[in-house]
Amino acid sequence: MPQDPFRHHVPGLSDPGRHAAAVTPNDTVDLDPPARSLFIGTGGNVRVLTYGSETVDFKGVQTGHVLPMHVRRVLASGTTAADIVAIW
Repeated sequence: MPQDPFRHHVPGLSDPGRHAAAVTPNDTVDLDPPARSLFIGTGGNVRVLTYGSETVDFKGVQTGHVLPMHVRRVLASGTTAADIVAIW
Protein backbone atom coordinates (compact mmCIF):
# COMPACT_ATOMS: atom_id res chain seq x y z
CA MET A 1 0.00 0.00 0.00
CA PRO A 2 1.36 3.48 -0.82
CA GLN A 3 2.36 5.78 2.03
CA ASP A 4 -0.36 8.11 3.26
CA PRO A 5 0.59 11.62 2.11
CA PHE A 6 -1.41 13.03 5.06
CA ARG A 7 0.22 10.88 7.77
CA HIS A 8 1.75 13.94 9.48
CA HIS A 9 -1.42 16.04 9.20
CA VAL A 10 -3.36 16.60 12.41
CA PRO A 11 -7.02 16.18 11.41
CA GLY A 12 -9.40 19.05 12.09
CA LEU A 13 -13.16 18.99 12.43
CA SER A 14 -13.66 20.11 8.82
CA ASP A 15 -11.45 17.30 7.46
CA PRO A 16 -13.04 14.17 6.00
CA GLY A 17 -13.32 11.15 8.25
CA ARG A 18 -10.55 8.56 8.34
CA HIS A 19 -12.62 5.65 9.65
CA ALA A 20 -16.13 4.27 9.20
CA ALA A 21 -18.22 1.46 10.65
CA ALA A 22 -21.78 0.20 10.42
CA VAL A 23 -24.09 1.35 13.21
CA THR A 24 -26.61 -0.79 15.04
CA PRO A 25 -29.01 1.62 16.76
CA ASN A 26 -29.17 0.99 20.50
CA ASP A 27 -30.95 2.83 23.30
CA THR A 28 -28.24 2.22 25.93
CA VAL A 29 -24.86 1.72 24.22
CA ASP A 30 -22.73 4.64 22.98
CA LEU A 31 -20.75 4.56 19.76
CA ASP A 32 -17.08 3.92 20.42
CA PRO A 33 -15.63 6.26 19.35
CA PRO A 34 -18.32 8.92 18.89
CA ALA A 35 -19.12 9.69 15.26
CA ARG A 36 -18.23 12.99 13.58
CA SER A 37 -21.04 12.37 11.10
CA LEU A 38 -23.49 9.70 9.99
CA PHE A 39 -24.13 8.38 6.50
CA ILE A 40 -27.77 7.34 6.05
CA GLY A 41 -27.95 4.45 3.58
CA THR A 42 -31.73 4.03 3.67
CA GLY A 43 -33.75 7.11 4.52
CA GLY A 44 -36.13 7.62 7.43
CA ASN A 45 -36.08 9.15 10.90
CA VAL A 46 -32.90 9.19 12.97
CA ARG A 47 -32.94 9.78 16.73
CA VAL A 48 -29.52 10.54 18.21
CA LEU A 49 -27.87 11.46 21.46
CA THR A 50 -25.45 14.23 20.51
CA TYR A 51 -21.97 14.57 21.93
CA GLY A 52 -23.42 17.45 23.99
CA SER A 53 -26.04 15.08 25.51
CA GLU A 54 -29.12 16.37 23.67
CA THR A 55 -31.61 13.87 22.27
CA VAL A 56 -32.60 15.03 18.79
CA ASP A 57 -34.97 13.61 16.16
CA PHE A 58 -34.00 14.14 12.53
CA LYS A 59 -37.17 13.42 10.60
CA GLY A 60 -37.32 12.39 6.95
CA VAL A 61 -33.58 12.09 6.40
CA GLN A 62 -33.07 11.19 2.74
CA THR A 63 -31.26 8.10 1.47
CA GLY A 64 -27.59 8.89 0.88
CA HIS A 65 -27.55 11.93 3.18
CA VAL A 66 -24.60 12.66 5.46
CA LEU A 67 -25.77 14.02 8.79
CA PRO A 68 -23.01 16.38 9.99
CA MET A 69 -23.45 15.85 13.74
CA HIS A 70 -21.01 14.79 16.44
CA VAL A 71 -23.04 11.83 17.72
CA ARG A 72 -22.56 9.79 20.87
CA ARG A 73 -25.42 7.31 20.28
CA VAL A 74 -27.93 6.38 17.57
CA LEU A 75 -31.09 5.41 19.42
CA ALA A 76 -33.15 2.41 18.35
CA SER A 77 -36.41 3.94 19.58
CA GLY A 78 -37.43 6.59 17.08
CA THR A 79 -34.97 5.54 14.36
CA THR A 80 -36.56 4.16 11.20
CA ALA A 81 -33.62 4.83 8.86
CA ALA A 82 -31.32 1.89 8.11
CA ASP A 83 -27.88 1.11 6.75
CA ILE A 84 -26.35 3.83 8.94
CA VAL A 85 -22.59 4.27 8.91
CA ALA A 86 -20.64 6.21 11.55
CA ILE A 87 -17.76 8.30 10.22
CA TRP A 88 -14.92 9.53 12.45
